[in-house]
Amino acid sequence: MGKRIQPWQIYRHQLPNVYTVFSTTSLQIQTKALEACQTICNFILTFDMALEKNMNDITGEQSLFTTQEDELIYTLGGKLVVTASDIAEVVALWTGLPATNLTRDQAERFIHLEQDLSNHIIGQDHALAVVAKSLRRYAAGLRNPKRPIGSFLLSGPTGVGKTELTKQLAESLFGSQKALIRLDMSEYMEKHTVARLIGSPPGYVGFEEGGQLTDAVRSRPYSIVLFDEIEKAHPDVYNVLLQILDDGILSDSTGRTVSFQNTLIILTSNLGSQSILEFCAQKPTRTPEEEAMLKKLVIQTLGSKFRPEFLNRLDDIVIFHPLSRDHISTIAFILLDEVDERLARKGFHLLVTSRLLATIRQEGFNSMYGARPLRRAISKWVEDPIAEKLLHVEDEIEFGSSILVDVEDSDPGTPQVLVLPPGLREEIQARNRGLIVAPTS
Repeated sequence: MGKRIQPWQIYRHQLPNVYTVFSTTSLQIQTKALEACQTICNFILTFDMALEKNMNDITGEQSLFTTQEDELIYTLGGKLVVTASDIAEVVALWTGLPATNLTRDQAERFIHLEQDLSNHIIGQDHALAVVAKSLRRYAAGLRNPKRPIGSFLLSGPTGVGKTELTKQLAESLFGSQKALIRLDMSEYMEKHTVARLIGSPPGYVGFEEGGQLTDAVRSRPYSIVLFDEIEKAHPDVYNVLLQILDDGILSDSTGRTVSFQNTLIILTSNLGSQSILEFCAQKPTRTPEEEAMLKKLVIQTLGSKFRPEFLNRLDDIVIFHPLSRDHISTIAFILLDEVDERLARKGFHLLVTSRLLATIRQEGFNSMYGARPLRRAISKWVEDPIAEKLLHVEDEIEFGSSILVDVEDSDPGTPQVLVLPPGLREEIQARNRGLIVAPTS
């Protein structure tokens, strides 16, 4: 029987081969490790150089910011402060009151209210004086603080500036025309539509949606509420107004109370416009006594529609007069300036000839319809031909050019549009005291 061979004896003879394999593998690993170390070192060296450069840039910027901060602190008197405008903007986010309204001197704003309004409302100086006097009483603290800022019924012919006055009051008092809440009373002629002002009662569709009036005032407590063409409203609307005018509050359908103490209530009406037109046609210039007589006639007409307790709660009934030809001429420049502003957004300017201006004045005057025919005349003679010109060759018109609109002498029904080079408008305005009227060729 042969001698048994142990496993280790077999592996002992193979050890030299194994050692050789391990030696070769170890050498390869060492080589790869050295290459990896070299790559890492190169990367770290590159990163350090970039980091050092970035640190130098950051240090330079920090030094610049520090210098600017020091200059700012020096300008502010040695300390950083939160300005009144910063506080006003935060308050405006919560109250809806424009920020500019808090930082402007209130007394000065009310003192010059008539002058500010007269730049936009033409031919209604008496009406502006009545409104301004009432608002100055409020500004002086002489009114009942539980009632609205003011309440007026504006009566007069169409197109004489009643609605425009409310827009300008919103701009003057609250800094933005967004502060105007307008309710067209032709939408509240039926009894069931009155509930939309304060919200539908329980059990009806839209119960939890809130009222159109109460929700608008709750979200913007400093505002002007305009009831346009109040004579068209259902009589139940007057009951809602009585509560607002008396107590300055109104409860919606869910029982929440809304304060109207910081709102200005304005109602417009065309009732009595026929009496106003006839009276003013007979007496183009009127004495204070004749103005009082005219107001009495209008109140009598209003009394046939509204209950005495309703009219008696208003601060005043303001009479608007028909517009004359001179008023229409002044309004024409205001409307043309608006067209010029819209053109300026496109990089162009507006010029009109005196001949075209005379045509606009002639076609735009109508004592019965106020300034509305004037708007249509400007659309016809100015806006329409300019729009056609721009749609054809706007890309070819040089930035800053002036667009001149004229009317043909031989054919007065055909407007003519010419493009003038930049700089010519300023020369024409200098000769015309700033007016955008070019001499007729």
